[in-house]
Amino acid sequence: MKRLLITLFLIAGIIPAINAQWVSPGLGATYTMPDLVDVTNGVVTNNGTTFTINADLTISTGDVLLIDNSVIRIDAPGVLITINGSMNCVHTGDRVKLYGTQQDQFSMHFENATDCLIKKMYFSDGAGIRVIESDVTFDDVKFVYFTRGYSNSVINILNCSPTIRDCYFMLNEGSAIGSPANGQASPQILNCEFDTNVTDEVNAPQINLGPGGNDTIRIVGNEIYTIMAQHYVGGISIADLMGMGETKVLLKDNIVKDNRYGYNQQGERISSVIIGNQFIDNNHEENPMNGGSGISIYGSTVNNKAILRNNLITGNLWGITAIYYHDIDMGTEDDWGNNEIHDNGNGGVIYDLYNNSTCDLMAVGNDWGTTTIERIEEHIYHQNDDPTLGLVTFVPYIGYEYLDENYDVDVLRDNLIYTLEGRCLGVKLPEGYKGIYILNGIKYIK
Repeated sequence: MKRLLITLFLIAGIIPAINAQWVSPGLGATYTMPDLVDVTNGVVTNNGTTFTINADLTISTGDVLLIDNSVIRIDAPGVLITINGSMNCVHTGDRVKLYGTQQDQFSMHFENATDCLIKKMYFSDGAGIRVIESDVTFDDVKFVYFTRGYSNSVINILNCSPTIRDCYFMLNEGSAIGSPANGQASPQILNCEFDTNVTDEVNAPQINLGPGGNDTIRIVGNEIYTIMAQHYVGGISIADLMGMGETKVLLKDNIVKDNRYGYNQQGERISSVIIGNQFIDNNHEENPMNGGSGISIYGSTVNNKAILRNNLITGNLWGITAIYYHDIDMGTEDDWGNNEIHDNGNGGVIYDLYNNSTCDLMAVGNDWGTTTIERIEEHIYHQNDDPTLGLVTFVPYIGYEYLDENYDVDVLRDNLIYTLEGRCLGVKLPEGYKGIYILNGIKYIK
């Protein structure tokens, strides 16, 4: 009996150490990693080359965690690092590494945090990072091998507009960046690289956002791709399924390729400007009825709006799909679209634009990969194919030859404009004629 009591006592003595945590007092202090070794009673230790976090750690409001040229290891299962104050990693040396083991996943929680700058770090083998009502910038940070143990996204955002720039996300089980359907978030995602995320094969894209907040969601200058043909993950999705607020989106100068689909915009009260992007070969979907669009606009009301200019959309199962309700501007007589849309299709049929709605759609001044009006008509599915659908207006288009039966055909033939490769760009009308002519893809009125 005595030996049993001693054993129970020893076990009981271990429990407080396992459950130990440290919370900073919130007195306006700044803590470095060596400082934490001195004050946390074993929560943070150091073996000379690596700092180890052994239990939950909280930086309280008013306090600052300053990280400089450190290697930080998480050495206990389920460790949570909470930042209610500030965290700064600003240094000139090698990239700071913070990592868990396969068995010892860690998570981070920023809530009401201020002035957080996380720069030149390397996070691996974590379970997720939540950013809630916090001022956080991630700059030149790598995120790899995260699970979905704490969050379905590597970075999950609520009620704030963090900046995520020049970052790299690779082979994480869930989405790289996400926000909930019942909250608002407007991240600034700039010049990042997204390489084959959502390895858990859940139905989610690499960037998976709900409704936006007061600021515009900016997704600018990123590369979003997969390197495995059998990997069925979407590129970008922004959804407002509950009609929360007014979501504003700028999608500019991104390369979205080799995903299950390129960009999905779904719900209501979303207004996007989609300009200068490349949506290429987003065809990693065995069933075209389940995905494969370069761009899909799926509106529950006509308040789902999108303006498309100067995009390249090619090699997808569907080029652009417009579903249910929408207000899509792909180009007007006064402001041409200059989108390049061609070679999108499935089942041996080209579907460069599929208007699966009763809404009309303006798509003037685009390059459809051909100058033959009949061929373009074949590549667009709309009212002319099904009278219950809306009409797509696509004339004039780049390469369109404006002819009027009152003009002298011989005179017009002498004024055809060709490229050096012999492709006809249109008709330059001689003096005294009125109409439209095209030169190098630019529309002129005479």
